[in-house]
Amino acid sequence: MDSRTGLLLLFLLRVVGSAPLESDDLSVLRETAQRAQTLVEKILSDVPQVHRSVVTAEGLSLDPPSLSSLQTMVASLGIPPPPVLKPLSEHFSLEESVSRMLSGVHVLEQLLLVLSEQVFGLTELQADLRDLLTHLTKMTTATQIKGFEQTSMSHLSSRLHGDYEVQVAAHVTLTQLRFFCRDLIRSLRAVATYKPSSVSHRSC
Repeated sequence: MDSRTGLLLLFLLRVVGSAPLESDDLSVLRETAQRAQTLVEKILSDVPQVHRSVVTAEGLSLDPPSLSSLQTMVASLGIPPPPVLKPLSEHFSLEESVSRMLSGVHVLEQLLLVLSEQVFGLTELQADLRDLLTHLTKMTTATQIKGFEQTSMSHLSSRLHGDYEVQVAAHVTLTQLRFFCRDLIRSLRAVATYKPSSVSHRSC
């Protein structure tokens, strides 16, 4: 299996059934989404300080983000982009939203795990992402999503040949985390106020 195919299959999630949520599951889903949103807001506020302490190479700025000039290196390092989160609709189901949140956070947590072997200052962020994964996993149970396949990002280690590659990988990962957290907040807010009748429960 080539790397591109591997990425496509990285987080194969199977949505089981399309029956309406039970009231207890809906309550758990909403409450967990609220707790997850609070944690994501903390992570988002911590990212700039972590970036300042970890990324010291000139030209790798968080404000404004500098990613467009790094696309070739990002591709060679094999850093995947987070999945796209969209507003809930008949074309983007609750299950799809939750599954993409989970897969995106898992990828970012795995990237930080690899980077933590090369740089200091990522421990608290890693712990928060692990806690966030716990909340999101609870949400998948409430929405009947099964089959989450955890996959390592260990291939990145063999591609970090020098300090600059490490710096770029850290910069890209933290920048992607910042963007994804903003999308997560919007998506979690929608889940926290979710009403089964507000959108079609049909999965994509």
